[in-house]
Amino acid sequence: MRLWHYKLIPVLPRQQLLGQWRECCLIAKEIKEKGNPHHILVNKVLSNSGDFLCYCMMVEREMKSRGYKVGDKASTKLYKDIVDCNIVYYDNIIANLTPFPDWHNVRYLRQCYYNLQEKYDCGAISEEEWNKILEQVKVFIDARFMDV
Repeated sequence: MRLWHYKLIPVLPRQQLLGQWRECCLIAKEIKEKGNPHHILVNKVLSNSGDFLCYCMMVEREMKSRGYKVGDKASTKLYKDIVDCNIVYYDNIIANLTPFPDWHNVRYLRQCYYNLQEKYDCGAISEEEWNKILEQVKVFIDARFMDV
């Protein structure tokens, strides 16, 4: 389980972006059904209440901007699960343009970058997709720390 750094959402390859939506749905379902299933990723989501909703909205917005269909039923269920779990503070949603500020920091962006780099090296990400990732990451990470 992984929530990609929010700054990578606009450049995630198709497979990773669609997988991220499934991940969001799964996390919300796990929390609703089990409360706290004591999973390291879910614990981070629970400790950053309104950020998860903001993050899910970012993923959904990116999917729609690329023309991917997001089923109304799945979207409604995801947001209902989040609200039902009382993990949302609505005042954080509008103001929160940077979800998970203590977690989605430069260090985590590097970790996600290296994970995507491994996928590229193994042929799971195309050259075109990789170049988009590189350009996005260069803006936020000093090039000295990147293996480009």
